[in-house]
Amino acid sequence: MIPSDVFDDVRAADGEFLGLDAYQAEFEEVYRDAAEVVWKLERAQHFHEPAVPSWRAADAGDWALAVELIEEMRAPLTAMYRERAPFRRLRVVELPLTAYLQWEAQIFVVRVAAGEEIRVLGAPAVAPLETRAPLPELVVFGPGLLYEVRYDEIGAAVGARRITDPEVVAPCLSALASLYGEGEDLLPFFDREVAPLPPPSGLSEKSPEIGP
Repeated sequence: MIPSDVFDDVRAADGEFLGLDAYQAEFEEVYRDAAEVVWKLERAQHFHEPAVPSWRAADAGDWALAVELIEEMRAPLTAMYRERAPFRRLRVVELPLTAYLQWEAQIFVVRVAAGEEIRVLGAPAVAPLETRAPLPELVVFGPGLLYEVRYDEIGAAVGARRITDPEVVAPCLSALASLYGEGEDLLPFFDREVAPLPPPSGLSEKSPEIGP
């Protein structure tokens, strides 16, 4: 059984905050050298990502262009995953899906084809772990390093906290792996819940689900 406070411990842990540019540079360096599985936890149902061309197209209502731009990501993602450590993502979802998640799921299909391992878990499954706050947004590099990615009030990334205390990171990694084991593979979820949906009219919205 997952301890109910394991993710609260992450939020309460000491960590060094890195601004977005510094975090992205450090992430790339650590990911390039990683030898173990890299884990990612996504909980919020909306993010603001205007730096991504496909996001901008979908937000403007041009779904066909958004999907076309996602397809252009396939070759570089395939090349990257071929050279890197395995990457496992757990995506917590609420139904009905937000427009953002409908868009993100299109990218996930390409990521899975390229080599990423993605599973989906319904929000009710993590509710016992969210008595104080929604699960944090995390990237975990083994039992001694994780990043708690931070966002502003509209869901735009602002940086991340680097946490290196094994007494915090190792239990978090164990919990994340356990939740991943409960998840559903992305493709059957996509076929059932995403593929039948009509294109969204845009993506921009303010999300109340992103933690402090």
